Amino acid sequence: MKFAAQSAGSGGPAPKFGTFLGVYTPSTLTILGLIMYLRFGWVLGNLGLGITIVVVLIASSITLITGLSASALATNMRVGVGGEYFLISRSLGIELGGAIGIPLFLCRTLSITFYSFGLAESIVSLVTPAGQELSPALIQILAAGIVIATTAVSGRSAVVALKLQIPIMIAVALSLVALAVGVGTGGLRAPEWLPTYRTAPAGFWFVFAVFFPAVTGFTAGIGMSGDLKDPQRSIPRGTLLAVLTGTLVYLIVPVLLATTRRLGPADLASAGIGAWTQVAVLGAWLVYPGLWGAILSSAFGSALGGPRVLQALATDGLAPGIMARLSRTGQPMVATWVSGAIALAAVLLGGL
Repeated sequence: MKFAAQSAGSGGPAPKFGTFLGVYTPSTLTILGLIMYLRFGWVLGNLGLGITIVVVLIASSITLITGLSASALATNMRVGVGGEYFLISRSLGIELGGAIGIPLFLCRTLSITFYSFGLAESIVSLVTPAGQELSPALIQILAAGIVIATTAVSGRSAVVALKLQIPIMIAVALSLVALAVGVGTGGLRAPEWLPTYRTAPAGFWFVFAVFFPAVTGFTAGIGMSGDLKDPQRSIPRGTLLAVLTGTLVYLIVPVLLATTRRLGPADLASAGIGAWTQVAVLGAWLVYPGLWGAILSSAFGSALGGPRVLQALATDGLAPGIMARLSRTGQPMVATWVSGAIALAAVLLGGL
């Protein structure tokens, strides 16, 4: 047990990443993801601005408390590869850690599939003529290509995968600016503070359950724990800053959507990405790159984090030892391609 605890954090070249690139950027971009673009209007249309703000504050409080707990663990131990699995297994024991680590690996691996399908469907819907049914085969082929490309980039170099997130963050920021400018130039109205239109079948908690996954992406940076220069410092700072950034954005976006004259509650509840493209300056030209970038960033986060959990499991003897093998650049190459193969197999199931 003691030997495993020491070895799980060793091996490979020295960690490379600081707080901004290694923790803050992937965590923030995973928080500001698909739900912000596709479901925020629906949440607002069903609950009204006042209750939407309550939902954001409750969800963000939960993630803040969790982030503080993870930060406390990270500052009180020598952190190695494996992210949440490493923190839990070194606090509660290998047995309990393994019970969490294996589902965590599978969750992140299958997330690559879901993100790839989401990106593929978004691209195909944009190029498909209005009124024509989307091609399931084309979506599946494109999703498979995205899985392979994401796995290849992540397996070759974490540096490349993380640096790709800088232009993605710029694209997301531009979409937010475009939304704010569009609201300001399109005329303002008094917001609906309480729900006046509802499509959700079960009210508050149903809508809360749909929204809550939007704030859980802060763990993406924790998953890079073994690749950080100073994880005891970077994990607390990067994680908490990402949670606060996400909370701030999630408080601003509903205010913007609720005060534009271009959309009423019924429009918001049914528009999806259209709520953004109808209001934002330059519409789809700035919104879709932000949407695609957010999805791709989340896919990269899963493609980097999942294999590192499997690598840590292998180092602790809970998975075949070959999964801990590193490439010359220090990447868990075998674990990365095993993760990619599982994600690709899920793509071949289709209809996810």
